[in-house]
Amino acid sequence: MTQAERPIKLSQLEHIKADSRFLRGTIDLGLADRTTGAISEPDTKLLKFHGSYMQDDRDVRDERRRQKLEPDYGFMVRVRLPGGMLTPQQWLGLDELANRYASNGLRITTRQTFQFHMIRKEHLRDFIGGINAIGLSTLAACGDDVRNVICSVNPKLSSTHAELYDWALKIMNHVKPRTTAYRELWIEKRERTSDGANDEEPLLGPAYLPRKFKFGIAIPPYNDIDVFAQDFGLIAILDEHNKLQGFNLAPGGSMGATAGDPKTYPSLGDLIGFVPPEHLLETCWHAIAVQRDFGDRGERKHARLKYTIDDRGLQWYHDELQSRLPFPIEPPRPYHFDHNGDRYGWVEGDDGRWHLTLQIPAGRIKDVEGRARQTGMREIARVHTGEFRMTCDQNLIIADVAPEDRAAIDALVEQYGLDDYKRASGIRLHALACVALPTCGLAMAESERYLPHILEKFEELLDRYGLRDEPIHFRLSGCPNSCSRSYMGEIGLIGRAIGKYDLRLGADHLGERMNGMYKENIGEAEILAALDEIFGRFAAERSAGEHFGDFVARVGLVEPPKRRPVINY
Repeated sequence: MTQAERPIKLSQLEHIKADSRFLRGTIDLGLADRTTGAISEPDTKLLKFHGSYMQDDRDVRDERRRQKLEPDYGFMVRVRLPGGMLTPQQWLGLDELANRYASNGLRITTRQTFQFHMIRKEHLRDFIGGINAIGLSTLAACGDDVRNVICSVNPKLSSTHAELYDWALKIMNHVKPRTTAYRELWIEKRERTSDGANDEEPLLGPAYLPRKFKFGIAIPPYNDIDVFAQDFGLIAILDEHNKLQGFNLAPGGSMGATAGDPKTYPSLGDLIGFVPPEHLLETCWHAIAVQRDFGDRGERKHARLKYTIDDRGLQWYHDELQSRLPFPIEPPRPYHFDHNGDRYGWVEGDDGRWHLTLQIPAGRIKDVEGRARQTGMREIARVHTGEFRMTCDQNLIIADVAPEDRAAIDALVEQYGLDDYKRASGIRLHALACVALPTCGLAMAESERYLPHILEKFEELLDRYGLRDEPIHFRLSGCPNSCSRSYMGEIGLIGRAIGKYDLRLGADHLGERMNGMYKENIGEAEILAALDEIFGRFAAERSAGEHFGDFVARVGLVEPPKRRPVINY
């Protein structure tokens, strides 16, 4: 039974999408209206498919209300950047656009791309058009479609890594929206868009997907993308000669939840099989089609793939996907992860070229006192002849550097204060934070702006027990939607109100187990007191080589969530 045959009451957004003329709505009219900095509520929903959210500065919201002014509206714009790669020329193009139109420089997201904040409505067409002019796009960077396809970083480490980056591009191009509305609005910049009569969406359909859908490719032994946090994780299987054999399939992951609603929850994906490379694109197409047909279009909080799987069963999902494919889904192949997160400093590829991973706190590339990161990266981009790669931990790789060019890159990195990774503590090197306040409308607490402060407090405790260099994954989120994958942190803080967080502990160090609740809705003093005691126990009682999250789980301080039952192959 398809979604159209199920007797449910569609949500309001489903009607907006279906009636949008393939994502046109009245966005053109809203952009032309100079009496307000906003656009209409239905058009804000459609604008997401084009890669933009309408936001306002919450720091000044109350004062503007007192002055009887509308909120200080601006727009966040996100780039679609499969695999997280761009050229130095594209970097310079984004840098110029940021300086001209956006606030707070460039920001690397946890999906290997960039987003920009507080772009005024009157500049939105020039900004998005400028992104397209440098060979990039924002289409499907947000919205109920297939989001940016992520992939393990450093694809030039080997020819196989390069091959898998190409697969990320192929998947994205295979499943992206086909509407011509994007071209009309942002490239041609038409005053009035067409009726869309000639458009069609052979995969997504006229109402698109029930919610966003995320793919990610991991290359064992590295799980640097948190593959099980994806709606549909892909684990590359290599033979003893590092040749690609195919992909294990792991559907059902998602980090989002809603505070106070136990029917919503984070979840990890689970293995359902293996397919060879020649069948990957068809598998991805039909994986999306199953969710298109069976995802919940009545309740958006229940519309991710994880809920479809949990309602019907992992075995059901496997069998439904198999029924649409003309080839067998094989049993999963063996694999092993031994590392999660980024490796900093220089790494040599098998072709003799070099790659430098830099730490970018919270992904924010801007000039601050003592750290001219935006200026420094601009200067590096002017001389670099290779590529730049974004990571899922909000960091940056200066990739494909000739041996003779390393010294010049090192000099610029040091000159502009981009070498923090050389002195950072273990927890600082493995810390993520979402944007949260003041621009995110969903934020309940501080995140990015709180990160430097709470890290200093954590480091004081770790120093007390000789643990400063211990690599501990710390994830900080301003709300339970967890854009920073806080449920995957060995320490996770989930914002509940200003100054209040849920403290979650016990994820493993490889991205294969979520954390569990330790204390709910507590302030900084209680967070620090709890961790002071646990760090002390960890230093005294840990087993040889044991990571913090594994220790917490072993001694029973939390009960991590259970995984789904395995299926029959």
